[in-house]
Formats: sequence, C-alpha cells, structure tokens
Amino acid sequence: MSTETVQTAGRTMKALVYEKYGTPDVLRIEDANIPVPKEHEVLIAVHAASVNSWDWDLLRGKPYLTRLGAFRKPRYRILGADVAGRVAAVGSAVRRFQPGDEVFGDLSGCGWGGFAEYVCASEEALTLKPDGLSFEQTAAIPQAAVLALQGLRDQGKLQKGQRMLINGAGGGVGTFAIQYAKWLGAEVTAVDQAGKLELLRTVGADQAIDYRKEDFTASGPQYDLILDVVGTRSVFEIKRALKSGGTYVMVGGTMPRLLQALLSSPFIAWLERKNVKILVHKPNHNDQLAWKELAEAGQVMPVIDKSYSLDDAVQALRYFGEGQFKGKVVVRMEPQAR
Repeated sequence: MSTETVQTAGRTMKALVYEKYGTPDVLRIEDANIPVPKEHEVLIAVHAASVNSWDWDLLRGKPYLTRLGAFRKPRYRILGADVAGRVAAVGSAVRRFQPGDEVFGDLSGCGWGGFAEYVCASEEALTLKPDGLSFEQTAAIPQAAVLALQGLRDQGKLQKGQRMLINGAGGGVGTFAIQYAKWLGAEVTAVDQAGKLELLRTVGADQAIDYRKEDFTASGPQYDLILDVVGTRSVFEIKRALKSGGTYVMVGGTMPRLLQALLSSPFIAWLERKNVKILVHKPNHNDQLAWKELAEAGQVMPVIDKSYSLDDAVQALRYFGEGQFKGKVVVRMEPQAR
C-alpha cells in the first residue's frame, strides 16, 4: 500500500448512490468509504463526471438487457463512467501514472462509480487530461466522443467530401460527431428538435433539420453515412436515405429496433448494397488519446449544456432524462482537502 493510499484509508467521501431501479427519486447523496486501489488500479480524486444515456438506462433498469446478472438489484451502487480528476494514489503495479497526474477516462469497463468524490479505476481506462481544457470539459469527452469516433472512423469509414447525416445530433455523441466529420472534410446534416438546431449549426453542421417538420427519409438527398444516435426510425425507412454502397450505423435505440437492424442487415446488403451496422461501445485508451490530441489542437470543443454540483446530482439525472439537454450534462465535485 502506497503512502498516498494510507492517507485516505478509513476516510469517507460523498457519493450519489441508489439501491433499486427507478426514477432519479431513488438516488441520494450519502457518505461512503473512500475506496483503496488494487494492484493495477488508480485512486482518482474526481473533479467532474458527465452523464451518459447508459447511466440513465442503468438507473431505470430499462431496457431489461441492462439488468443482466442483476435483475432485482443494481450491480453498481454508484453510477458515473466518464470522469476527470487527479490521481490521489496508485496500486503497487501501476506504471503509467503517479499521484498528482491529471487524468480522464471511461470507467464503464471497470466498475463505474464516477458520481463520487473518489473512485478507483484500472490504469488502462485512463488517459492524461488534455492541456487547456477544464476538468468539466474533459469529463464530457470519454464515452460520447469515443462512440462518435468509432461510429464515423471504424464503422462508417467516413472520408473527405462524403455526405453524412446524424439522427439525434443534439447530445454528446452528435456534437462530437459533427466536429469530427467537419475536421475530416465531410458535409454534415444534423437532425434533432427545433430548440437544438442553432447549436448544431454553431458546432459545424451544414444543414440542420427539425425532425418534427421534415422527414429526412421520405425524399431529398441520400447519404454516404447515417449515424443514428436515437434509433427511433425503422431500418427500412432509414435505408431510403442511404446511397448504394452507403452505411447506416446504429449507436442507440430500443431493443426491437436493434433486433430489426441485426436481422435485416444481411438482406439489405445483398439486395441493395447498403450496409447496416450496430456499434457496440468499446472503451479505448487510444481513442481517448486521439480526442485529447484533437482538443489540444483546437479542432474540437466539448459542448456542455449544464453543470451541477454533486449535491444537486439528482437534478442532473432528472434534467438528462427529460431529453432537452444540448451536448453534455456534467456533475462537478469538490474533493475533500487531503
């Protein structure tokens, strides 16, 4: 056990916890023991953590797929995957970080726990914080930005000069995807509700469509790539807006929509030469590093709608669930003096 770990052993922290699935009303702030890092773990004094749709799904236990292995009771008492903060202590086998380092990362693959003043995480989940960005801005990056990158670069193979559309572009994934696509030199159409369209144009969208007034699948342009963050439309409707040889990448959606995409993709590829893909989230240090470099170069900027204190974190989840947020919702911490 390191000297830094001894200093936190036996002390408590504030954390946002829950014991049963439900609305944000089941969440509460309470004292919890500061965790002790294992051999390959880092203890982080969390300065900020952002809210993702996965947090919202795990809170409610819906879709029921989120309850695998934990049907009656949540697996994690503390939600929060995307964090930014300072290393407070390191396990004996950690080599990449030392106390005092400023880091960020996606903890969805190593236990969650980000909505607290301290959290332990595998060193493999972490990346040094970008220079020039605040902790709040940095906490907005990990999951949403990596999903955008994997959807556009890996699944969609987006190239300069291509035309793409983002359905549900007003959240974290969409605002990162717009900026990345424009950096590549693509033409971007963004689809969302009217109140978010001005923001989408501000971050780089060439066209912005109010989905309540215009159906992008009914007529008009066809696209080389469609990134679908919300999954509210049938695959058979979406494919009408794809060029031959184009790709539809589904990032989010209901279980029936996901199954429809999975089962129909071979036939759509064979009959129409249109690709239908489902993006499975994969936390990745190298992809976080790519975003760190883009942010430091001024090529992208996290979009934060609202920032809440940890004491008001229940309201942060409630606001997220209302679906009116633009970009990201962030919870900021005030770690105890050490």
